[in-house]
Amino acid sequence: MESREKVLVLDFGGQYNQLIARRVRELNVYCELLPCDVSIERIKGLNPKGIIFTGGPSSVYEENAPVPDERIFTLNVPVLGICYGSQLIAKLTGGSVKRAPKREYGKSDIEYSDGMLFKGMTGKSVCWMSHTDYIDKLPKDFKITAKTDTCPVAAYENVSKGLYGVQFHPEVAHTKKGTKILKNFLYNVCKVKGDWTMSNFAKESIEKIKEKVGDKRVLLALSGGVDSAVAAALMHEAVGKNLVCIFVDHGLLRKNEAQEVVRVFKDERNMNLIAVDASDRFLSKLRGVSDPERKRKIIGEEFIKVFEDESRKIGKVDYLVQGTIYPDVIESGKGHSATIKSHHNVGGLPDVVDFKEIIEPLRDLFKDEVRKVGFELGLPKEIVMRQPFPGPGLAIRIIGEVTEEKIKILQDADFIYREEIAKASYDDKIWQYFAVLTSSRTVGVMGDERTYHYTLALRAVTSVDGMTADWARIPFEVLEKISNRIVNEVKGINRVVYDITSKPPATIEWE
Repeated sequence: MESREKVLVLDFGGQYNQLIARRVRELNVYCELLPCDVSIERIKGLNPKGIIFTGGPSSVYEENAPVPDERIFTLNVPVLGICYGSQLIAKLTGGSVKRAPKREYGKSDIEYSDGMLFKGMTGKSVCWMSHTDYIDKLPKDFKITAKTDTCPVAAYENVSKGLYGVQFHPEVAHTKKGTKILKNFLYNVCKVKGDWTMSNFAKESIEKIKEKVGDKRVLLALSGGVDSAVAAALMHEAVGKNLVCIFVDHGLLRKNEAQEVVRVFKDERNMNLIAVDASDRFLSKLRGVSDPERKRKIIGEEFIKVFEDESRKIGKVDYLVQGTIYPDVIESGKGHSATIKSHHNVGGLPDVVDFKEIIEPLRDLFKDEVRKVGFELGLPKEIVMRQPFPGPGLAIRIIGEVTEEKIKILQDADFIYREEIAKASYDDKIWQYFAVLTSSRTVGVMGDERTYHYTLALRAVTSVDGMTADWARIPFEVLEKISNRIVNEVKGINRVVYDITSKPPATIEWE
């Protein structure tokens, strides 16, 4: 695994930085997102085939503007600068950057000329701009390769030095042929072969885990979510019955979810799965509690206690598995991609579990890559494409106190919502969708009788990473069918509303 081709993405604080890394990975090239001030020794040790400077909110002329170690330009490794990154390369190599007379934000018409980044795509197109400064004067021996009406240096290159820059953002979908531009940099400039596939990753990971674990015992907390499910499948391929999975059903899962987890992992895949029905235990702790933060804390603490109780019965294990994925690593600021780390670095784990190390088999992967590995390992679509689901489960999708009656109402309503979205072929188009049982009761009429039942809210959003989100434009006829089914089939609901708020200002979840 260590010999695979790598491209480094140096993070200067831009909003699209994870997206750049994902686009590179989608082109079958492994990359790592590292801080812009990473040491030159670290860069040399990683032996990259190419380096990408991201955009960022700073101006290159600010006193504390982020800059890389300038020795990076002596490594004989191609460098591509995007937005702030392009201005930085120009300034550090003798060019001039100034405040633009007219800022560019959003879609812009652009004209490409002949250049390494634009092979096969010269002429006019559309790109996505987001900048206040611009390159006023290029360094000596640099060539302009693209321009807009207000940005004379929209792209440049110095082929002999291996330096390239684009003022726009090729990583966003609004830039037509943006993927082609990144592909040209990777394959025509950096000369990569493209050896990063999820099939290769799965095979290499299984062999590495086998070598590491041998015949030792491994413990995994299986939530039924995508990350833990794929981690379990990968570990099971490597160590078989030496993997012990503990699945805690806190009674706050979606309809039929607990049975589905047991069926897929225990019955069909013959995993060593311990399924614990702790629903009564959790519901008794939640009785009378309405505050969402208290609900979260109670559920988190109780989960650890249940896990501890079950772990004591198992006895000693050598390794604990976690479903950490690459965005977790990036956001925690660690910026490295080792697969194994010592357990004292991990917070929130039960002290009673005696293990030597933690294995994080997915820590190199983005969420879309985790899903691809799941399919490679033969997991069913209903597991691999499962909607993001909060750890406290339906407890934070029930506004106010959680009761068995409310759980049943929400499970049934949410099931109908998901079923109709799938029937309408919208399940692959919406990033996340779910139902919320509000605490509001309203007057209704069903038949000849007056009702006073709950209002159910439907939430559906489109997003790339969950950091920002827009409400999904589900067709009215689909919403109408969902509403009709819910009020007719679910006792306790007489009104359905649809949440049309983006994030920000709202969050995706209601609590």
